[in-house]
Amino acid sequence: MSRPIWTTPADIRAELEKRWQRGQLLTETLADSGLFPLRLNLKQPTTAQLGADFAAARAWVESWQNADSRFFQIEWRDIRHRQLGRNQLPAAVLFATPADAAALLKKSGELARFIELSKTVPDGFDGLRAWLGKYPLRALEYADQWSRLLAVAGWISEHPRPGIYLRQISLPGVDTKFIEKHKKLLGEWLDFLLPEAAIERKHSAIGGFELRYGFLAKPQLIRFRLLDSHLRIGGLSDLTVTAEEFAGLDLPVRRVFVTENDINGLAFPSLDDAMVIFGRGYGFEALAKAEWLRGKEIDYWGDIDTHGFAILDQFRKLFPQTRSLLMDEATLLSHRAHWVTEAAPGKAELSHLRAEEAALYDGLRDNRFGSHVRLEQEYVGFACLLQAVGR
Repeated sequence: MSRPIWTTPADIRAELEKRWQRGQLLTETLADSGLFPLRLNLKQPTTAQLGADFAAARAWVESWQNADSRFFQIEWRDIRHRQLGRNQLPAAVLFATPADAAALLKKSGELARFIELSKTVPDGFDGLRAWLGKYPLRALEYADQWSRLLAVAGWISEHPRPGIYLRQISLPGVDTKFIEKHKKLLGEWLDFLLPEAAIERKHSAIGGFELRYGFLAKPQLIRFRLLDSHLRIGGLSDLTVTAEEFAGLDLPVRRVFVTENDINGLAFPSLDDAMVIFGRGYGFEALAKAEWLRGKEIDYWGDIDTHGFAILDQFRKLFPQTRSLLMDEATLLSHRAHWVTEAAPGKAELSHLRAEEAALYDGLRDNRFGSHVRLEQEYVGFACLLQAVGR
């Protein structure tokens, strides 16, 4: 028969550690919730257990008599046993303040640091005080950068949606790299501090920090090659321009090819009235601004795998006239020697694929050709490309 489990000093320490990890001990220094004085009841021997295993019960009582009780008070309870007579058992421990509980955990320094950080929050930053109450342990993680983070958050609060680059913020000890490194935390703070009208919530606080909070973002760039020598711009055939500049070009081409592989884009053969755009995987917001593309013949060339078809599906949602290039079962089967394994196949239902594309996508997704088959476009023979664009 196993011995009953009675609360030990180590159990109390473990309970306090849980409360520390939940942030309870820290947040009590911000606002008194009535948690302290904190009374923790002890599971103690019953009268029957005292009679059945008095030696174990006595050892348990001695563990409390010898416990380091500098930071808590032990409440004792008198019991009377028919055979053992009158005895005292520890019934509960009482911590008067959060500081006492932190001292037992040897975290007095962290508690004091948190109190110090909370006192530096400026008046009017009620939103940041709310964040402190919600994420007290995270505040300690950023203690060394706290003053600089406050300076950045304060500046943005005073200048909502400033319409400048992050590089143009001028604060002591703060540079662009510092802000870039702390975008996630600053985003959490700004979502508490800024009025709703100053936040574009459709953009994330990490990848879209600038757009979310009204800064100028690094422009999206589009690279393309003019495959017809008669269409060169200032003698140039390979150009990289901003999305806005690309949208305003309205190039006099009939056919537009989009390929995800840079070398394929560079090696694309010369063609009358044609251009090739260097794709960048998911996300075609930059190309979507070019309304003139909607009147062109478009061929998209991607990898033959589940993600390749997902990108095609997304692209065709923007440009419904898009045809797929060399993304068919015949191309896949004729390049079996170059098959590799797709690391993380997609399973999404795609609604913008045509019948043959959808059948091939389902075959890949269902492993009809083998386990997670993938053919990267760069391994498709150049002769196949010449034949395909000739058609």
